[in-house]
Amino acid sequence: MKEKKELAVAALRNGTVIDHIPSHALFKAVELLNLARCDKGITIGNNLESSKLGRKGIIKVADTDFPEEVISRIAIIAPTAVINVIRDYEVVEKRPVTLPDEVVGIVVCNNPKCLTRHEPMPSRFHVTSREPLTLTCHYCEHAVTGQEINVG
Repeated sequence: MKEKKELAVAALRNGTVIDHIPSHALFKAVELLNLARCDKGITIGNNLESSKLGRKGIIKVADTDFPEEVISRIAIIAPTAVINVIRDYEVVEKRPVTLPDEVVGIVVCNNPKCLTRHEPMPSRFHVTSREPLTLTCHYCEHAVTGQEINVG
């Protein structure tokens, strides 16, 4: 007899599941996706067992399809995240998050002399390396890597 696996988070009829989020990045992902203002059902699980990450976070949002530019925001903080599109309780699409070549208005430049720190304008960074993740400010050319990246 096959042993049943217990679900850590309830099944979703229709919507989007963002899985394999590192636990330390989960609530930043919630913030970047602007879920505090979402009027759909949301399930958030944290510190769940994961064979890939040890511990992971998961976000399920009912009846919602996120545009790619919204999903790509979390690639900065959760490059291991996987997007699952659910229809009638079935996964109809599964894909990893992808980091865009340019990141606008998400990362704060660490350079105190940068124009974006003193003028009301969005930051703009170019992805100059994906492994390790390195971003370079479009305005002052200051480069930041890994834990130095300040998502604001």
